[in-house]
Order: sequence, then structure tokens, then C-alpha cells
Amino acid sequence: MPELPVPLPGGAPGEPTAGIAAWVYADPLRRLVAHFGGTWPDGDLTEVLRFLDEFSARHWDFRAGRERPDAREPDLDPAAAALVLASAAALGLIHPVRPVRSAYAHLVVLGGLAHACVRRVAYAAHLLRAGLTVDGEVAVLGSFRPLSDWERATLTDADLPVDDTEVDVLDSTVRRVFGVAEPAEHDGIDAGHPHHSWSSRTYRPAGLPPVRVLAAPSSEPHRRRAHTADTQRFWAGHAQLAPGDEVLMVTAPLYVPFQHCDALRTLAIPYGCHIDTVGVDPALTDPAALPEQTLTPGRYLQEIRSAIRSMRALHSPLHAR
Repeated sequence: MPELPVPLPGGAPGEPTAGIAAWVYADPLRRLVAHFGGTWPDGDLTEVLRFLDEFSARHWDFRAGRERPDAREPDLDPAAAALVLASAAALGLIHPVRPVRSAYAHLVVLGGLAHACVRRVAYAAHLLRAGLTVDGEVAVLGSFRPLSDWERATLTDADLPVDDTEVDVLDSTVRRVFGVAEPAEHDGIDAGHPHHSWSSRTYRPAGLPPVRVLAAPSSEPHRRRAHTADTQRFWAGHAQLAPGDEVLMVTAPLYVPFQHCDALRTLAIPYGCHIDTVGVDPALTDPAALPEQTLTPGRYLQEIRSAIRSMRALHSPLHAR
């Protein structure tokens, strides 16, 4: 019988240390570490998170600084592959779940690779049309990351517009699935470099909450493009996020643990809001003939590492208090 999913740290304001510990010390993660030759350390949660970060860097980091599509795939035997998939399911990286509430202050859609942008925006529209209430806005968050050749080919094969950047895909999908043509408000700065620039376009679809498409600048523009935490912080300032606001984040199941913990660190703790995070359910909506993406054991190991790193980043300032 499959194991019940390990709960993620709670999305309510407050210190989520107990929830981090429950996920980190869960049997599926312990078995995975043991299979790859690790010896679980003595020590407190800080020491265990340090060990897991360093261990996963040696054994489960297949990106080596590259974008996700360019990560190598490890050569795992069938037993190891089966263990990885079972662990990923138990740790919340495979199966989508429905939102736990019927109403939220804001609905936030996180960007990603081109096919993911299309699916996540379409899923948000599906949730709204199925009765989810959003009192504030729908925020669709991305960056000016250029699309790869693989992403462009994916869009072409699905007869979708071939855009230049991640935020362009988000914007064109919003126009298509929400039935809007031009933004009601448009703001931004073209700083001459995508790491420094930002853009905000707000649409007002009939009978639905406003939809804001936001491209954030990087908080470390000399080093990298904007990442998930940058986009969340940038949006929070624009949306005037308030204590007690209930926010629903939409991503892919693969990224739920790490992006949920990023949202706790960047939104729940500093703003006092509540975070729920769900992955797209592909059975409910697929607006285009997008090919199914094969998620390999290597991809799951990589994102288990991402979750570990996100939980360590979340725990570190709490532990320092």
C-alpha cells in the first residue's frame, strides 16, 4: 500500500520549524539517503539540514548550475529508480491535490518552462470558473528568461505562439485562456538588461478577478536571473499583501515542496499571510496539444534536493532568532 504523503510545513503565519522537521525526518527521505550511501547524522535539525544539503549536492545535483532542461540524467538501476519514485510520491512531488479552501485573498501562478506556463495559467482559469473565489487578484509571476530552443519547439508543435521569454508565454496564455486582448494597466522599467528590468500588466476579464502578469528583476542581477523568491517578493510589494491574507500558489506537483517553502520564507513570515500550494492536475485541463513531459527519477531527486535547500533557507533565519 502506498505511504500517505508527508505533510508540508504549515502555511499559516508563525514559525514552521515543527513542519520542517516532520518532512525532513520522514522515513521516505531517510530510506533514500541510506540507499545512496548516507549515514544519518546525530545532531539537531540545523545539523541534519546541513548534512542533507551537502549530501544531496554530491549525489542528487544533476544541474551543476545549468537550467533544469539541461540537467543530466543519472544511470540508476531498477531498484533505485523504484525507490526514488516511491519516495517522491510520499514526499509530495508527484500527485496533485485540490485547494483546501473555497476562497482566497489572492491566487498566484508561478512561471517556469514554456509548457508549464501554459498549463498553470489554464489551471488557474479552470479553478476560477469552477467556483474558486478570489477577492484580490490573480498574479501570474515570471521573469525575462529567454526561452530555450526546446521550449520554442514545444510551443511550435502545439500550434501555440512562439514567444521570446517566459513572461511572454505567461502573457499570451493569459490573453488566450481569459479571453482578454489588452491590459487595463501597464507599468514597468526597461533597464536595458533582463536581470534589472521589470514589467506589470493587469487585465480585467469579465466576471473574474483582475489578472496581473508580472516580470520581476533579479535581487542579484550581477549573478543570475530572477528566481521564484524574487518574483514572490516583488509581487508582494505591488499587491500590498496584508497580515491574514490567504494565498493560493499554483505550480507543478514536482515543485510544490520547494516552492511552498520559498513562499513561507518570502511571504508568510514577513507579511503574516497564510500559504497553500497546489500542483496542476493535468486531468482537469489541458488547453493545447502539449506533449506529456516525462519526469525521470533524476528529475525527482533534483527537486527533492531543491526542497531540502528551500527548507534549510526557511529554517535558518528562524533558528537564528
